[in-house]
Amino acid sequence: MEKLYIIKIGGNIVDNPTLLTACLTAFSKLEGQAILVHGGGKLATQLAISMGVEQTMVEGRRITDEATLKIVTMVYGGAINKNIVAQLQSLGVNAMGLTGADGNLIKAHKRTGTSIDYGFVGDVDMVNTNLVKQLLSNSIKLVVAPITHDGKGQLLNTNADTIAQSIATSMSKHYEVHLIYGFEREGVLSDVNNSDSVIALIDRPAYGILKNQKVIFEGMIPKIDNAYLALEGGVQSVIIGKAEKLNQLINGTAGTTIKI
Repeated sequence: MEKLYIIKIGGNIVDNPTLLTACLTAFSKLEGQAILVHGGGKLATQLAISMGVEQTMVEGRRITDEATLKIVTMVYGGAINKNIVAQLQSLGVNAMGLTGADGNLIKAHKRTGTSIDYGFVGDVDMVNTNLVKQLLSNSIKLVVAPITHDGKGQLLNTNADTIAQSIATSMSKHYEVHLIYGFEREGVLSDVNNSDSVIALIDRPAYGILKNQKVIFEGMIPKIDNAYLALEGGVQSVIIGKAEKLNQLINGTAGTTIKI
């Protein structure tokens, strides 16, 4: 099977021009098929605050009311997505930026059945694998923004970690898929103040202990939860680490590997 790398980069990478350039440069050098999924960063929050739209986060997930949905659609699907595409073009990568609504890429439904009302937040139902295969076969690398749609005209804000996992799992039927969660740290750390304290391997028992000890919390929880969904869904490997060290993450010499 041909290899496919799904690279997700977080908001702290998006917010930092130096880190973003280093990450995109590394991405541009990947051999074979690759898809980049990006988060939102601080721009959406800053814009919301400037407009007087209060923002609420629960375990790393944004509560999305109608006003916030408009903001994240503009920022994620517009400014951030197209900036990344333009930078990749400058690096010789023929990239195409998409939201879940484009080409019916990712269909989702509004989250229900939880004690928290997340607003216009979507949970993924379907990834259009035929579209992805067609674009990849034409040597186009995809840049996916974390906005989906419900098929009835409603856009939905969807966690970028979840989107990366959903694409990776869906494409694992057609490729040997490797999922990488890239962010600003060296990996999952046992001490957030010590960059040398990378936990090289996390399995399910260790994950439970680390959560209980509050070593892993907030934004890291969706990453690791999605890592296990990906592995259970046929993805070959999931690694969390420094976004600009893609080659080292891929060859297993850096970052945190998630194992079942």
